[in-house]
Amino acid sequence: MEKRTFGRTGLSVSVLGFGGAPIGYLKTDRDRVSTILNFLLDRGVNLIDTAASYPGSEEVIAETIGHRRDQFVLVSKCGQKVEGVSGEDWSPQIIAQTVDRSLKRLKTDRLDVMLLHSCKLEVLEKGDAVAALAKARDAGKIRFAGYSGDNDAVAYAATLPDIAVVETSVSIADQVNLATLLPVAREHKVGVLAKRPIANAAWKDVSQQKGLYQNYAKPYTERLQKMDLTPADLGFTGPPEEEWPRIALRFTLSFPEVHSAIIGTTNPTNAQRNIEHAAEGPLDPDVVAKIRAAFQHADPVGAWAGLT
Repeated sequence: MEKRTFGRTGLSVSVLGFGGAPIGYLKTDRDRVSTILNFLLDRGVNLIDTAASYPGSEEVIAETIGHRRDQFVLVSKCGQKVEGVSGEDWSPQIIAQTVDRSLKRLKTDRLDVMLLHSCKLEVLEKGDAVAALAKARDAGKIRFAGYSGDNDAVAYAATLPDIAVVETSVSIADQVNLATLLPVAREHKVGVLAKRPIANAAWKDVSQQKGLYQNYAKPYTERLQKMDLTPADLGFTGPPEEEWPRIALRFTLSFPEVHSAIIGTTNPTNAQRNIEHAAEGPLDPDVVAKIRAAFQHADPVGAWAGLT
C-alpha cells in the first residue's frame, strides 16, 4: 500500500483510509466491523477516520482493533452536541468534553487528529473552537488539530497555524476544492483527507443507493449525468460498472496534495477492489484533464459547491 507524508504532521499515511460513518449510521454488525477493519490493517491501510457523532462508531473501533492501536493513525471529529456532553455547539466546553469522551470511547491515550466537524466559516473566524483544539493538543490529548468541511471554510482553515489537517470532498463529481483548497494546503503543508472519493457511486441509479447515501448520491448522480462522460470516452473499455470505481478513485488520488482517500465500505470484496485500484496509481494527466473539463463544461458558472 502506497504511503504519503501527511503534510507537516510528518505522519506516513496510506493512500486509502477507512471512514467509520457506515459502521455507526448503518449499525453494522460488530463481527463484520472486526472483519473489515482487520482486513484493511492487514493490507496496509493505516488511517481510520470516525466522529463523535457517528453512533457507536468510536466504541466498535476500540473493541475490534484497539489491540492494534499502534498500527494506525486515528482521526475523529467534534464540535456539535452529542450524548454525554453539554454546552453550545462549537464552544470550548463542548470541544473539551468531546475530546475526553472520544478518548474514553476509543480506549486510547491520544488521538492522532481531532477535526472540527463541518462548522461554518464564521465559527472558524471567531477562533474559540480552533483555540479549544489547540489547548487539547498542548495538553497531549490530541497530536494535531484539524477541520472537516468544504468550500470557503476549508480553504480558510488551511491557512490557520493551528490547523495541520483538513478533510474535504474530492471526487469526479465534486471538484471545487481542487482549485480552492489544494493550492493553499500545499503552501501551508496541511495534510488532506478526501471524503467520498468515489462520489457515492454516482454512476448507479439513485434507487440502488441505501439509506443516508441517497442524500449525497442524488446530487452527484445528477452532476455526472450532466458531465455526459463515459469510461469509454476516457479510454476504459470494460463494463462501466467496473470501470467507474477504478476511474473515480484513481482520479482523486491523482492529486499529490491528497494524502489519503477515505472509503466507507464494510464489504471485504469491495475493499480489496479499492486496494487494487489504488495500486494502479494516478490516472494519465490527459484523462484527468478530460474529467476536469467535463465538470467545468457542465457547470460553467461554478454553482456546484462542495457537498459538506
